Amino acid sequence: MSVDETLFLAINGLAGQSAAADDFFLQLGHRSTLYLPGACAIIYWIWSNRREALLGGPVLGGAVGLTDFVGGQLKWVFERVRPCRAIAEAAKIEPSGCGGLFSFPSNHAANTAALAAFLQVLYPKSGWVTWPVVALVGFSRVYIGAHYVTDVLGGWMLGGLIGGGAAWALLQWPRFRSKWMSPVTRGAGAEARS
Repeated sequence: MSVDETLFLAINGLAGQSAAADDFFLQLGHRSTLYLPGACAIIYWIWSNRREALLGGPVLGGAVGLTDFVGGQLKWVFERVRPCRAIAEAAKIEPSGCGGLFSFPSNHAANTAALAAFLQVLYPKSGWVTWPVVALVGFSRVYIGAHYVTDVLGGWMLGGLIGGGAAWALLQWPRFRSKWMSPVTRGAGAEARS
């Protein structure tokens, strides 16, 4: 038995022992669970810095969308069968089965890591909120039997690179954080320096 299978069975072996824990970790995998906190975060972002939110929001959406697309394509490259299908001892608590056929990388882990990395680069103090959510979602994917630990780690790496890279690229754009100056204002500044 590989280390990955051993880690999987240690975490997944906790499933089925507590109905409350099972329900909690199942809910973390549903997109709708994150709608309300996501909406609150977007409202706060717009309220606190409307300009950055309106410029950064589409970039964040694009980064998460790209992460999801690349993760989905990589599943067909690696063709790693989900542990709930490959390991007979796996606890299966998902009522609708255990997801698609392939597991590497975990798109849930990748998408949440893309979001967290993006926000961490732009707003370093956001990490105390976002990274624990990323960890919980990643743990939940193993707990419910949908992914191996390395699927989650691979997803975190993919999402972190794309999300962090998108935020870094956004910061390289001079107009993102600086106040936009009209041509009249720029001309007046040049005259004042001469």
